[in-house]
Amino acid sequence: MKKWTTTQLIALSFLATIFAGALLLMLPCSSADGRMTAPVDALFTATTSVCVTGLVTVSTMSHWSAFGQVVITVLIQLGGLGIMTVSMAVLIFMGKRMNLREQVMVQETYSLDSLAGIRQVVVKIIAGTFAAEAIGAFFYALVYVPQFGLVRGVGASIFNAVSTFCNAGMDIVSEDSLAPYVMNPVINVTTVVLIIVSGIGFLVWWDLVRVFREKKHSGIKNYRLFARLRLHSKLALVTTLILIAGGMLLYLLFEWSNPETLGRFGVGGKLTAALFQSVTTRTAGFYTISQGALRSASVLLTLILMFIGGSPMGTAGGVKTTTIAMLVLTVAAVMKGRRSTEMFGRRLAVDSLRTALCVVMVALGVVFVGSTLLFLTDGFSFEDTLYEIVSAVATVGLSRGITPQLSTLGKLIVIVIMYIGRTGPITVAFLFFTGKKGGAMELPESKIMIG
Repeated sequence: MKKWTTTQLIALSFLATIFAGALLLMLPCSSADGRMTAPVDALFTATTSVCVTGLVTVSTMSHWSAFGQVVITVLIQLGGLGIMTVSMAVLIFMGKRMNLREQVMVQETYSLDSLAGIRQVVVKIIAGTFAAEAIGAFFYALVYVPQFGLVRGVGASIFNAVSTFCNAGMDIVSEDSLAPYVMNPVINVTTVVLIIVSGIGFLVWWDLVRVFREKKHSGIKNYRLFARLRLHSKLALVTTLILIAGGMLLYLLFEWSNPETLGRFGVGGKLTAALFQSVTTRTAGFYTISQGALRSASVLLTLILMFIGGSPMGTAGGVKTTTIAMLVLTVAAVMKGRRSTEMFGRRLAVDSLRTALCVVMVALGVVFVGSTLLFLTDGFSFEDTLYEIVSAVATVGLSRGITPQLSTLGKLIVIVIMYIGRTGPITVAFLFFTGKKGGAMELPESKIMIG
């Protein structure tokens, strides 16, 4: 009997959850009109939920019944946390111990360095996630309950909090995402904070908590707090800040006078909408301004930000902030004539750089193949097609409006791309970086011409 590898089990768990979700969403009770949903649309919705992408072929608000929306919420939560993590949490709740294989699954899911304290890691992830979602739901309720009433308002608040924290980008309050709330400070701040908090990754959370505890007990000066953080946290936080601030400034520059996006707002509205756009491109998928009305420069900027995504060990997708940061710093090191890549007084391991390069190249390959196939099957414009595929690969969920218009074959292509985007990084890490090592003997070194 074949013994499945950890990576295969993780990939299969996502696949099994997607098909189970699709079957539930096909039931007549899952749709608002009581009719069976087309299999391809049910499969697409289950995939976009489990893969926390957010691209939709049917309206999440109007097509699905309350039961269907509950199913989608559960699928988003499972996909955001990781099926294996949720399974391990259930075992812990039942008082059972995790065996070695189960611990390895969690380690692979979150790319942890070791198996030490895996049980505590799972508990922290579940507790932190539910706490953040509960706080988010409370603030959403301040707006949705007065608008929709108690029952629907609470339901919409919970759904959107889960969707936001898990970076799914699906909502049940509007047919135009959060565009009706573009000037609402509560909705904007709550959504932006949840996206950023979930996007920086659990490792950064714990590192920040550790540093502030040290400050409390040993009286560390505020200006020394950043220096006490681990290298990963420093890189993730600095890169995230640069991307958010830089993205916001560039959106303001590109869209300031565009009457279909930022041009219709005052200065305050422009700043708010530009900040939201910069944050949501980091795999969240909500929008407050029309994506189809963006100018070409903004489209290019959005593609770059979507491709980068969030930080490791969070709910965001993309190739990750630390990956891109390492490659950019390596380019800078080469241009300066340095033999190694350095940051914050540390030298990066060559293996880390090779890993970063492989992840980016594989992702670019998926984008190329997926875009080519969608060009052939559906024939949308270059911008719209590339936008759709990058959004699917990076599990973002932003679209220029072509998702409901996709052909059946086009939907299947995007389904596969979303699945690869959600499980690909794990599979790539296993295949390229944790496989069998070569022999002790190294081949002679040779150089080739470059450039």
